[in-house]
Amino acid sequence: MAKQRLLISIRGREEALIAFKSGADIIDVEYPASALGTPYPLNIKAIKDSLPKSVPIATNIGEEQRERRSTACQAVLGVALAGADIIKAGMAGYNYDEAKYLGGNIVRTVKTWFPNKKVIPAVFADKKFVKVFNPVVDGPRLGRSIKADGVLIDTFDKKVKSNQLLKLLSLEKIKEFVKRCHSYGIEAWIAGSVRIEDMPSLWGTGVDVICVRGAACENSSSRMATVAKEKVKALVNSIPRSLK
Repeated sequence: MAKQRLLISIRGREEALIAFKSGADIIDVEYPASALGTPYPLNIKAIKDSLPKSVPIATNIGEEQRERRSTACQAVLGVALAGADIIKAGMAGYNYDEAKYLGGNIVRTVKTWFPNKKVIPAVFADKKFVKVFNPVVDGPRLGRSIKADGVLIDTFDKKVKSNQLLKLLSLEKIKEFVKRCHSYGIEAWIAGSVRIEDMPSLWGTGVDVICVRGAACENSSSRMATVAKEKVKALVNSIPRSLK
């Protein structure tokens, strides 16, 4: 099995260095006020320049892309140019056909200029979105159809404490998601108010990447708190030994 990786979302260079030195595999630049809060391109560049070139830098262009689809394509190209190696693009509110149309354009835009950079569409497990897009079934199908590198299942509303991934999807459903992604040759990513105590069972699903913000912070109930090295080290230590 391929090495499973831990992604830590950070706000600036200080948090990036804490996460990197504490063992995080992927450094994710975001503004954590929302699920996929968008950072400034210059912040992405500053963090990229502060870390070894071998460290993958991720970022995103927000949860929703409904205002102007062409702007989403401009955004992914901009963050790729700023230094992001992995770009997450939220598809909140789209049905499968809408997500396929925009997602395909986003992937083609990035790959035309940066063929080696990864694009990960993000779909959501919140009940209001599942009505039009099933993340477990439609997510992997979307990833394959648009030639994405993987798919992320996340939760949209971070302000509702009960809106945690494991309260919306069972471990069996997550395992199904992982199996479908892997059968299509793409990576399976998960996020969604994940707690440290959830990590062993989530790694056990075979997921490729777990994305964390709150559980890595000094105050785990606040995404706006500061990333703490002890919390990151505990998350890193949750990865099964044979997969580190």
